[in-house]
Amino acid sequence: MKIIFSVLLLIAMPSLYSQNNLNGVITDKTTNEAIIFANVYFPQLEKGTTTDENGSFSLTNIPTGTYKIVVSIIGYETLSQNITFPYTDILNVQLNPSAIEMEEVIVSTPFHKLQSENVMKVEQEKISDLKSKGAVTLADGLSNIAGVETVTTGVSIGKPVIRGLSSNRVLVYTQGVRLENQQFGDEHGLGLNDAGIESVEVIKGPASLLYGSDALGGVLYFNPERFVQNNTSSGDISANYYSNTQGYNTNAGFKSSGDKFKYIFRGSLAEHSDYKTNSYRVTNTRFREQDFKAALGYQVNNFKTELRYNLNSSKLGIPEEIGEQSTYRAPLLPYQDITNHILSSKSTVFFNNSSLDINLGLLYNDRKEFEEEHHHDDEDDEDEHEEHEEETLDAALHMKLKTFNYDIKYNLPKLGKFETIVGVQGMSQNNANYGEEELIPDATTNDIGILATSHIHFEKADIQLGARFDNRTISVVDGLNKKFNSFNGAIGVKTNIANQITARLNLASGFRAPNLAELTSDGTHEGTNRYEIGNPNLNNEQNFQIDLALEYKNEHLELFANGFYNIVNDYIFLSPNGDVIDDTDVYLYLQDDAKLYGGEIGFHLHPHPLDWLHFESSFETVTGKQNNNDSYLPLIPANSLNNTVRVEYNTKWLDKGYAFIKLNSTFKQNNVSDFETTTSGYDLLSVGFGGIVKLFDNELSIALSGSNLTDKEYINHLSRLKPEGIYNMGRNFNIGLTYTL
Repeated sequence: MKIIFSVLLLIAMPSLYSQNNLNGVITDKTTNEAIIFANVYFPQLEKGTTTDENGSFSLTNIPTGTYKIVVSIIGYETLSQNITFPYTDILNVQLNPSAIEMEEVIVSTPFHKLQSENVMKVEQEKISDLKSKGAVTLADGLSNIAGVETVTTGVSIGKPVIRGLSSNRVLVYTQGVRLENQQFGDEHGLGLNDAGIESVEVIKGPASLLYGSDALGGVLYFNPERFVQNNTSSGDISANYYSNTQGYNTNAGFKSSGDKFKYIFRGSLAEHSDYKTNSYRVTNTRFREQDFKAALGYQVNNFKTELRYNLNSSKLGIPEEIGEQSTYRAPLLPYQDITNHILSSKSTVFFNNSSLDINLGLLYNDRKEFEEEHHHDDEDDEDEHEEHEEETLDAALHMKLKTFNYDIKYNLPKLGKFETIVGVQGMSQNNANYGEEELIPDATTNDIGILATSHIHFEKADIQLGARFDNRTISVVDGLNKKFNSFNGAIGVKTNIANQITARLNLASGFRAPNLAELTSDGTHEGTNRYEIGNPNLNNEQNFQIDLALEYKNEHLELFANGFYNIVNDYIFLSPNGDVIDDTDVYLYLQDDAKLYGGEIGFHLHPHPLDWLHFESSFETVTGKQNNNDSYLPLIPANSLNNTVRVEYNTKWLDKGYAFIKLNSTFKQNNVSDFETTTSGYDLLSVGFGGIVKLFDNELSIALSGSNLTDKEYINHLSRLKPEGIYNMGRNFNIGLTYTL
């Protein structure tokens, strides 16, 4: 804590360093014509602008030092280079025309590189692109990313799965801080809304070097929306309607920036009734979600900071069997009532050739589950029914989780070919029970980790390496005290092994300390119909993974092949022991060494001169087994093949127009654990189109899509409703409108 207070004191001191300006011109390399509306951005400074009608731009108040500048616009290769200030020349940048989508800076890895420069393979997707494909929720949209699936309970509850690993083996970051909201539970969702989130980055593989415990399987890093450029303002309103659930989501936001201060406000509301299959509605998959986000930024001299706050409140029905058929939106019993508060602070102090990053977070999760039988007289009055429930019911389960986390990194001055970062991360967490039932006990968890990582630039290769030590202590009120330590490292190399062929080889170790449920459970977990008994003698999960990624790119074709082999020692899993308590099967937490292997392959064809036409295809596979008896691991996604034909066009009345047709083929899953059953394969057909039109001199974005057009009755292997034989969602049409003010 003394370190943190010292850092905050340093931030409060005024900076005496001189400021710099940058002027430049962006032109087309083949024609020398000026490029208008090109994006010019300094990722480290989070400062940017766009070029004017002459291709010119100007940026002021840049601190002394060396910073990466990124210049991008659709139709051209993204350019990235370092500039050392003071810089007195005019910066002349020439961009190469390209049909390949422009690159974005990867934020989840420490050196803020473009993906083409990054040693680690990271997938990045814009949330707007996921929504345009008809995703109902944020978790629903993640399954469109290669190597990512979701364990679902209906539509509202989804947990990410990266290459076969899920639960809290996958770490989630939002607003620059680690998300903590009881995410270990099988029927606990993300607790995040897509409004105000710009993009998501996926690290597929152990990322304990960067993030510590719970990043054993990978990381989902959600990037919040950026502030607008200095001395500008922007507002927008949007609405989406979904035919299947007769549901909607709406959101409205406003943001403005001056020379020093900037702010964002955004609110959203979503309501859905039970989703419909070809034959029936799935009772109590209905839900309601309210979300509010606010951000305040300040930048002056050699210091920038931003404070963000997110309040998310949701009522989520927990489906159990097919019963009442209605389009009501108020959840029946049982249901969850969850409130998440996330307050984060992200600050940077710039020195002449180095910088200090300080990220702090306060998170408060208030989780209630209502399970009692409740009868009401007026089933036709939905609002009265909901109000009556709130007045008379007491939560059977009520937990409050409070977390403070910190992430402090010092970017050392560049030394020759070396870029180096050292840092300390940690958290202090308290869980308390207030309900009749107790799923996990009152306990306090404390983490601290120390890390160092370097990026080394050679003429023909880039190398990244690092090491980290972590310590976690868990103190339970009944006297159980556990301590877990782990030392982890990673090394990776990126090089061009042939003309236009890039190879990335990464070797990394990761770990995960057992969570409270695995250590201490002793009771019926209502959401999963299991009597779970914890094991206080569990050890760390420790893994080692090898990743190999190959990419080929030219002006017509992109090919990729990613393979991985993951060894997980002391893998924790649930297994039935044959006993029954309270008419519920008993499950024990056990450990065994395990292995997972597989990968993704695919291509993207954009034939020249038909640059508006795109063919995309990808195949993904993962296999997970226990080493001891060669049994398959549970909740491993089935192999799948995705094929998409996409066109992009502009007309007099439609800008940035697009249309697509997609066929998702999921194969039969025969590789199942001892207490799972096989799952049949299926094909899902989707289409969509959209673009931007001018309305009252402002932009109106339109997106229309249809998913599962054949109304196929199917069950995903990762659906928690599979044991009851309940189908996934049937045909759904979505229309989305966003109006920019």
